[in-house]
Amino acid sequence: MKEKIEKRLRRKAHIKKIMNNNSKPRLCVFKSLNNIYVQVFSGDNRVLIQASSISKSIRGKINGHKGNVEAAKIVGKEIAELCKQKSIIDVAFDRNGYIYHGRVKALADAARENGLNF
Repeated sequence: MKEKIEKRLRRKAHIKKIMNNNSKPRLCVFKSLNNIYVQVFSGDNRVLIQASSISKSIRGKINGHKGNVEAAKIVGKEIAELCKQKSIIDVAFDRNGYIYHGRVKALADAARENGLNF
C-alpha cells in the first residue's frame, strides 16, 4: 500500500503546472475507497465549490456503494451544475496524481457532458 501512495505522489509532482496556473479555476479530485470528492479552487487556493458522494444533495441519488463509477458520474454532473450556477465554464482538471481511468475518467466525462470545459 505504501508503494501505491508513493507512486501517486510522484505522479502528482509532475502536475505542478496546473497548480501554478492562476488564469483558470482548478477542479481537484480526491478519491477514497468508499467515496469521491471534488473541489473547485480559485487562483489563490480558496475553495469556490465542492461536491462529494457523501453530501446530502447527492446521497439520495446514489443507489448502493458511494465509491463506484456510477457515483462518480453523479458527482461529476453535480459539480458541473454548481459551476454553471457560479458561471464557471473553463477549469483546469487536476486529477491529483490518480490515473485517468475508472472513477476519475467517469467523473471527468460526466462533467464535460454537462457543460464544463477542461
